[in-house]
Amino acid sequence: MSRSVTAAEGATERTMVFVLYDKVTLQDVAAPLEIFARANDFGARYRVLLASPTGQPVGTTAFTRLGADIPVVGAPNSVDTLLVPGGVPANFTFTPGTHEVPEEPTPDAVPEALAAVRELAPRASRIASICTGAFLLAATGMLDGRQATTHWAHCTRLAQDYPRVVVHPDALFVQDGSIITGAGISAGTDLALAIVENDYGREIARRVARWVVVFLQRPGGQSQFSVWCEAGVSTTRGLRQVLDAVVLDPAADHSTAAMAARAAVSERHLARMFRDEVGMTPARYVERTRLEAAKLLLVTSDESQESVARHAGFGSPETMRRIFRRNLGVSPGSYRSRFRTTGIDHPAPESDPVDRG
Repeated sequence: MSRSVTAAEGATERTMVFVLYDKVTLQDVAAPLEIFARANDFGARYRVLLASPTGQPVGTTAFTRLGADIPVVGAPNSVDTLLVPGGVPANFTFTPGTHEVPEEPTPDAVPEALAAVRELAPRASRIASICTGAFLLAATGMLDGRQATTHWAHCTRLAQDYPRVVVHPDALFVQDGSIITGAGISAGTDLALAIVENDYGREIARRVARWVVVFLQRPGGQSQFSVWCEAGVSTTRGLRQVLDAVVLDPAADHSTAAMAARAAVSERHLARMFRDEVGMTPARYVERTRLEAAKLLLVTSDESQESVARHAGFGSPETMRRIFRRNLGVSPGSYRSRFRTTGIDHPAPESDPVDRG
């Protein structure tokens, strides 16, 4: 499906329209904009328009306002791609403090955003949402019976509020037919690179990724954050130090005895702390952290598997291979080879849909 385009005169112009509304998430718009702009530098031909309800600038979640090119009703009758970013209602403000469960309303509570999507969607050949923009697509019925994703913290809510959507919480983006849904905020970069690869070929996408210093396909999915996020619920200082130590140096001695000594508690008490605050055993946490470290090394370096296994804390390639197959169903070599493209041509995600229970 991908094709190579090496010169602007050989590329088809594609019109991309972003839906803007008050308190849109700035990076959901800015990150894909940067990718499309750099793609044009390397031979793509994107025409990008920002459409707000009235054609006037809108507020964002990040201090500044964002200008619009056109009002929604003034958008072209034929659009290649409609991009729907996340955001919150204009009158919403976070309360101070740490929010382990998202407190913000999703943009399906914004009437102007819903109206804009309903107006523009019929004009688009392809529709892509970033972060909680998926809620706008779900609210209009466009995700019924489709596979989708959104920010990891909102996946359960998406599945519960819209039970006809098959939600994949681990995916950085999901393509189902003409609709692509992306995960949270920075994953807009991954989604935009995938669009570039699909539109203008792998080489242009690779050059853009290199220029903006990102992975062409980021290692792992949203689950790459799960070890750190699940550990982040810890409120016990000693346990927090133990968790951080594993992440900072996965190859160090992280036996239960060593971790208990670091936390100044007994091994039995350490196991109880892990169970209550992290939701897994100490050994499982160490294994998952080492797995994430190995995944990152495999796709960002040319180190041998022996070297990766050593630096990630597995000791030997055989142990690393066994852990990879048990957790991911593939060998380290197969995992490394997967990340040569954005994955836009890959089938639906292997991750399990979110449990609505």
